Amino acid sequence: MSELKEKILAIMEKNSKVSVADLAVLLGDTEDNVSRAIYEMEQDKIICGYHTLINWNKVNNEKVIAMIEVRVTPQRGQGFDRIAERIYNFSEVNSVYLISGGFDLMVMLEGKTLQEVAMFVSDKLSPLDSVLSTATHFVLKKYKEHGTIFVSQSPRERMLITP
Repeated sequence: MSELKEKILAIMEKNSKVSVADLAVLLGDTEDNVSRAIYEMEQDKIICGYHTLINWNKVNNEKVIAMIEVRVTPQRGQGFDRIAERIYNFSEVNSVYLISGGFDLMVMLEGKTLQEVAMFVSDKLSPLDSVLSTATHFVLKKYKEHGTIFVSQSPRERMLITP
């Protein structure tokens, strides 16, 4: 991968809204070269999408975020890929990761209520043939995501030292 593409990715990872013109200035290159590099990375599925990071706590739209650890039986010749595909095709699922440790997959999803998440686990996830067990965790408070801090930071106070 070219140095230009790596630099573009580093900047866009922090701010996907940055314009091609601004990228060209920051990188000391032409808009045409930057635009072409972005297009090529989109075609190669290096850049897979553009997302907006929202602090839902500041909106009157309650969400429940669940992280579900899943232990599965890998299938011969396909390992974890087939069961991961079955899981990520559920519309409720946001992300699926193959992980190390006591479980095999981490499934991330959002629901409107705890009950909605529970129904997904009991009605859709657990009954899958390869699923051996699950452990569901709920996010209670989000402090930082994708490098963005969600909580207000208290100013660091210095101790007053008097002679």
